Amino acid sequence: MTTSAKTLQLRSPYLIFVGDQEDETYIKTGLGLAYWCPDRVAGQLRLRPDAVGLAVPDMDLEAAHQAGVQSLVVGVAPVGGGISEDWWQLFIKAAGLGMDIVSGLHIRLAENDALRAAAQASGAALIDIRVPPRNIPVGSGRKRSGKRVLMVGTDCAVGKKYSALALHAALLEAGVKATFRATGQTGIMIAGEGMPIDAVVADFVSGAAELVSPDNDADHWDVIEGQGSLFHPGYAAVSLGLLHGSQPDAIVVCHDANRSVISGWEHYAVPGISECIDRHLRMGSLTNPAIRCVGVSVNTSGLPSAERPSYLAQLADETGLPCIDPLVDGCAQIAKLLSN
Repeated sequence: MTTSAKTLQLRSPYLIFVGDQEDETYIKTGLGLAYWCPDRVAGQLRLRPDAVGLAVPDMDLEAAHQAGVQSLVVGVAPVGGGISEDWWQLFIKAAGLGMDIVSGLHIRLAENDALRAAAQASGAALIDIRVPPRNIPVGSGRKRSGKRVLMVGTDCAVGKKYSALALHAALLEAGVKATFRATGQTGIMIAGEGMPIDAVVADFVSGAAELVSPDNDADHWDVIEGQGSLFHPGYAAVSLGLLHGSQPDAIVVCHDANRSVISGWEHYAVPGISECIDRHLRMGSLTNPAIRCVGVSVNTSGLPSAERPSYLAQLADETGLPCIDPLVDGCAQIAKLLSN
């Protein structure tokens, strides 16, 4: 029997495990939770004082336990998704204190015998976010009712989740029926439901995308979180499956203004915005010939504030589309195009 998207309810407040990570690219989960649901985050646990921070209090496990923390959330996603021995020991100690351990990594928490035993003894839960539901079908390509807008990117970690959440909020503000559809571990933690699309067997990715954005009212928009990039040599496959299964009526291209090469794959250049739009429209037309681009969402945090307006204006002239930083400008311009 076909199942629906994953649902979950995490116990809060959270302690976000940052570890010794120095690159913000690989702490997307921690940053996303701290930004979008700060009321659930009590603090962060860093293994070194120079590790990247989340602008929340530093806590060790004892302090977190005293503060009533209910869940230790793994906020890092390093390439390969491995867990070092010192991380395991920390997770075991946290589980022994009764904290649920929440992970969006590909490795399964319960595969560690000591961690499983500690959780069983204390009653803590081991929660793996990146576990897709069973019996996902192969994509049908059937046209579904309702409307869909998919975030796509010039690279990974360029703001697809943030853009989707901001656009969802803008649509609701404009009185448009809309639902945020999470496709990655952080989005699922924020929304409480979704589909861990990059953990789905390749043949079923487009079918999983169909499940996460089912038939809906004709005037309803699903705002779908993107994954990877068609231009990424490691992760293009999941992006293409998500594009085909989403059958988006519209796409929003997401980009980091300071990114010139693919993060972690420096021998590959980041594409131009027009090239990115063109490739997604050509590929997406397989399952939705009417696909269109409705805007460009740019992370401009690395630009001097004085340069941001001219940078976005130049992109708008090049593309003829609204070009915004969703966390500075909001997404009202793009929401207006979708609601017309």
